[in-house]
Amino acid sequence: MAVDDDLLRKNPFEFQLNTVVVNDSVTREAITRKQERTFLEFIKNDKHFCRYYEGIYILFKTGLRISEFVGLTESDVDFESEKIRVNHQLQRKRDMEYIIEETKTDNGERYVPMTKEVMECFRYIMDNRKNPKIEPIIFDKNGTAYKKFLYLDKNGMPMVALHWEKYFQHICEKYNKTFKEELPKITPHVCRHTFCSNMAKSGMNPKTLQYII
Repeated sequence: MAVDDDLLRKNPFEFQLNTVVVNDSVTREAITRKQERTFLEFIKNDKHFCRYYEGIYILFKTGLRISEFVGLTESDVDFESEKIRVNHQLQRKRDMEYIIEETKTDNGERYVPMTKEVMECFRYIMDNRKNPKIEPIIFDKNGTAYKKFLYLDKNGMPMVALHWEKYFQHICEKYNKTFKEELPKITPHVCRHTFCSNMAKSGMNPKTLQYII
């Protein structure tokens, strides 16, 4: 386009990219409704992984980014309006520093509707959340304090994306060892793709779906 508009004399990228860069990426696609049900049912009935069922169910049914999900605090879940306020995300740097960042959403904040089942999952998580000796508090760059994160690790700190990536990996490995019919690779981001795909197939208005995602 720049060449066509005489902004550039010639296109410096006029070559086939695959002759220069090896494509080693893995396409992350949505799974089918049947695979989603199978995956959730397996987690629900597994003695070890059942503790993560509610969180994974929420990821499938809200389309939240994993960094947004782990950043949720109890005050972000509004049972009266049946909506989740999403205005930040939680990250952990290599030096183990926890940071609160803005979301990737253009206006910085959005509200995601909850079904009755999603609300029940949130209530279960909150009711069964163990209170640590010291409640972790994380500040954003403006000095705003965030506390009462939904999931804490064994050290009493908020779980981060890496925790959930590992849980998904171990669950898939255990399922595929147990049953002959293997599931595809499922990650938190696949949950987001799946939610988007399911909502589109259900006839949700594209603008509404775009806003939720």
